[in-house]
Amino acid sequence: MIKIENLTYIYPSNDENEGHRAIDGLNIDINKGDFVAILGHNGSGKSTLGKLINAQILPSSGDIWIDDLNAKDENKIWDVRKKCSMVFQNPDNQMVATTVEEEVAFGVENLQIPNPELRERVDSAISLVRMDDYKKRNPSTLSGGQKQRVSIAGVIAMMSDYIIFDEPTAMLDPKGRKDVINLVLELNKNYGKTIIYITHYMEEAIKADKIIVLDKGRKALEGSALEVFSQVETMKKLGLAVPQVTEVAYKLQEKGVDFDNLPLSIEEFLESI
Repeated sequence: MIKIENLTYIYPSNDENEGHRAIDGLNIDINKGDFVAILGHNGSGKSTLGKLINAQILPSSGDIWIDDLNAKDENKIWDVRKKCSMVFQNPDNQMVATTVEEEVAFGVENLQIPNPELRERVDSAISLVRMDDYKKRNPSTLSGGQKQRVSIAGVIAMMSDYIIFDEPTAMLDPKGRKDVINLVLELNKNYGKTIIYITHYMEEAIKADKIIVLDKGRKALEGSALEVFSQVETMKKLGLAVPQVTEVAYKLQEKGVDFDNLPLSIEEFLESI
């Protein structure tokens, strides 16, 4: 599991004043096999938390345990990254090769995995993201959604237990967003991968087992999608929306329409009506 204890991260300042406190005394438990969505308005600490878990930056204080590894142990950084991979918002930021299969192989080669296992991992990952027909293509010629699938294939090939997604659909059209979230769900439900999914799309967050809402580097809310999104006024005070259908039901409830639970999807809404 991932255990975050009293975690604080302060971005350094150029003057004598204390720098920006991006994470402030955070405590979170993420069990193996969980799908956890991290929400928060801009500047709440979401992306900083992802970088800390992936050991791209080290805590100012507190601890992050990835199974039995402490992410602030500089001697264990590569071991942490083997266990915990990251998919970035902009896939172009992590593209380094001239063909799709070389791109997917890059991380595995750095783990010094020999053939034929390397080839098997690469082919299997490309097949899982349904990019078999594009193996020899240059990633720069692909659409945004296809590039993101290649990025995810690279992470799959590394066989990490934990995968962090840092707003992976922010630059995609609706179809690309749907493809990516379906792939994330498949990795979680069918392959047992633990998912930490940073997003600002509420409709994506409702798919998660647990939602954590950050505000100024602290945990503001934690619970299931129903528990979190039912707190409409609290979410608004935190500068966040709830799914549109939940908002409609909430306004109807104010007008006297009775709901056992506020719906999270159109299907739930229709069933309630």
